[in-house]
Amino acid sequence: MASAVLKQRFESVLGGHLDWQSRPAPERVRSGISEVDAATGGLPRGCLTEIFGPASSGRTSLLVSILAEATGRDEVCALVDAEDAFDPTSAAAAGVRLERLLWVRAAHNAEHALKAADLLIQGGGFGMVAMDLGDTRPETISLTSWFRLRRAVENTPTVLVAVARQSNAKTCASLMLECKRERIAWSGEKRLLRAIEVRVASTHRSKACSPVFTAKAI
Repeated sequence: MASAVLKQRFESVLGGHLDWQSRPAPERVRSGISEVDAATGGLPRGCLTEIFGPASSGRTSLLVSILAEATGRDEVCALVDAEDAFDPTSAAAAGVRLERLLWVRAAHNAEHALKAADLLIQGGGFGMVAMDLGDTRPETISLTSWFRLRRAVENTPTVLVAVARQSNAKTCASLMLECKRERIAWSGEKRLLRAIEVRVASTHRSKACSPVFTAKAI
């Protein structure tokens, strides 16, 4: 009751409606893939973005593109690697500036990876903190850990990204991107892999990017 009266007094002084409970829309940054940005508006700062999909669905390629775009903006980024799967050589070839990337290896422990990400966010100074949780099952990570991460990144300029096989964060994520493999192209009698075409869909907006990118075999 007292808050309602106080709100009315402010509105009478300011001469208009006062919406003091709404949070301003977060700043969004490019992912490095124009189709993803067109469908989602970009990755929100101060929020958790979750990327999930099975093996060979393009989730790692999307993560590398995001890191390349962020380090290309001269931002310092951190990657918490729970599966020891990051390949610096291929990442550098894809445009990631390794001198602006802190690589944290979490020894195959998803909870340790989340705690490391929490410490990095609280320490500040990172434009992006990404976690590659590999094939971690949702039940292995407590919901409390996700709520803690969501609260930690709020009101910061950091883009928080989590990559896994399945959706883990659920409602704690502000943006969810589901990766799926669409088509595989083979060539020659020996059936050599030529390309993999994948699709990314924003599950919050039910809007797909079609197709997002093609990963070509070398």
